[in-house]
Amino acid sequence: MLTFIITLLVVGLIAGFLARLIVPGEDPMGIPGTIVLGIVGSFIGGLVGYALFGKDAADGALQPAGIIGSILGAIVALLVYRAVIHRQTV
Repeated sequence: MLTFIITLLVVGLIAGFLARLIVPGEDPMGIPGTIVLGIVGSFIGGLVGYALFGKDAADGALQPAGIIGSILGAIVALLVYRAVIHRQTV
């Protein structure tokens, strides 16, 4: 269980960091925010992957396609986050 949590945090940090690197612009969030962004992205990527391909964690929790899905999901989550924050400030 501890290994799963550590893996979740590391993959979340990597996915969130890569999403913030790919999408240009400023995002005033620290490391915890980046981890949360990556974890949310993992859930989004996992849901989309399961809906499209019917694969889940029982087929192997750490797969290259899952990591790519996590990054793409984190990009979507980051864009939604920016849209919500922009709407609140305008």
